[in-house]
Amino acid sequence: MLGRYHHIAVEGPIGAGKTSLARRLAALTGAELILEGADENPFLPRFYEDRERHALATQLFFLISRVEQARRLSQGELFTPATVADFMFDKDMLFARMILNEAEFRLYRQLHDGLRPPAVTPDLVIYLQAPPATLLERIRKRGRPYERQLGEAFLTDLAKAYSEFFYHYDAAPLLIVNSEHLNFADKDADFELLVQRIQDMRGMREFFNLGV
Repeated sequence: MLGRYHHIAVEGPIGAGKTSLARRLAALTGAELILEGADENPFLPRFYEDRERHALATQLFFLISRVEQARRLSQGELFTPATVADFMFDKDMLFARMILNEAEFRLYRQLHDGLRPPAVTPDLVIYLQAPPATLLERIRKRGRPYERQLGEAFLTDLAKAYSEFFYHYDAAPLLIVNSEHLNFADKDADFELLVQRIQDMRGMREFFNLGV
């Protein structure tokens, strides 16, 4: 069904629904599912309590984890029929620029450039968008205790950073999805609409927007 895509990456800000969609796409295609694993980062709850103090440790943990995941993706191309991931390594600097001070960012960038694995370019990137208020509502609904500190201002800045990143992104075919009125986790009809939209893709940059 989606056989022309060996590696699909689902991206978007916190609360956009990328992990739920990645799970469904992997289940549909029989692909290997590779998740960013935010819940495995022991510094993340501390970061939400005191961002300035724990930002660097949080970001370094993610960096090491993503390097290992990217290596798996690179090696897996030889052994697995397909992979679906809820992250892409190319956007790793996005969070670092947002949360680190100038000195920390210089250090982080040096480590990032030194550890960077062989490039893994997806065959398709699905970028999920949603208004900050919608993101905040979804985050609160899923009820992770450490995310209670998140506010709409932070999500607004994050959504803007994603928008700017993907405005310039041209390394792979990109499907930009407004997920405000879509529920891929619980509504089969929404998921089927998206799958059909993926199948119909012909250009390098296309959009999918479902009105109310």
